[in-house]
Amino acid sequence: MSTVARGPAAERRPVIELRRIVKSYSRGESEVHALRGVSLVVDRGDLVAIMGASGSGKSTLMNIVGCLDVPTRGHFWLDGVDVRTLDEEQLAAIRNRKIGFVFQSFNLIARTTALANVQLPLAYAGVRATERRERALDALTAVGLADRAGHVPSEMSGGQQQRVAVARAIVTNPSLVLADEPTGNLDTASSNEVMGIFSEINAEGRTVVLITHEDDVAKFAKRVVRLRDGEIVDDHRVAPVDGPPPLRAHVAASPTGTHAR
Repeated sequence: MSTVARGPAAERRPVIELRRIVKSYSRGESEVHALRGVSLVVDRGDLVAIMGASGSGKSTLMNIVGCLDVPTRGHFWLDGVDVRTLDEEQLAAIRNRKIGFVFQSFNLIARTTALANVQLPLAYAGVRATERRERALDALTAVGLADRAGHVPSEMSGGQQQRVAVARAIVTNPSLVLADEPTGNLDTASSNEVMGIFSEINAEGRTVVLITHEDDVAKFAKRVVRLRDGEIVDDHRVAPVDGPPPLRAHVAASPTGTHAR
């Protein structure tokens, strides 16, 4: 896998900086507070698991960090950019270039090959066809699926489909990989395989934030943040930011990706 090149200023700058984030919704005459003054800093190269039960606010926090929603109050900087100053077109560009998304349901286009699925963010960014193909193949190689580049999702296991989704997330060389319940549709063996991939890309220096309610997923993180009722109730570090990942995956040795559901 190729390393992630960063300049000295970028190395010092947090990827995520949230200050006193509040998110409220109106329901009739009442107001629901999904987030209640959340402050959080995620440094470059970290692997953070954000945990919480249903209704804790973790999905709302993910939507804000992913520039899919805006806070009611508070300040948010993504890779040094004040998100409050951006219009819709600029937010779309941020989502495409600075954030790589991985979702529980994979979100792959059913009748499109793995290679074409991975190329999509580059196509939206206006990258030339030849370069798109080369970079997409590199990303598939990074997740151990170069030999499946010509296969459509129905010809792959759940674990392989999620690895294609990870390749799509990293193909733009984003500042942040944001994964929402990335193992929710996988069996235990496939979950460990996918989390090994996240550990690998994090070991390269990529910043990864996982939204999860599963302790088995959180054990791969270097830092665990727990939410309850819209507030951070625990934030502790498991491993140093520059330390080794919890698991090194060797997926390239598995030609089939294994473990279909």
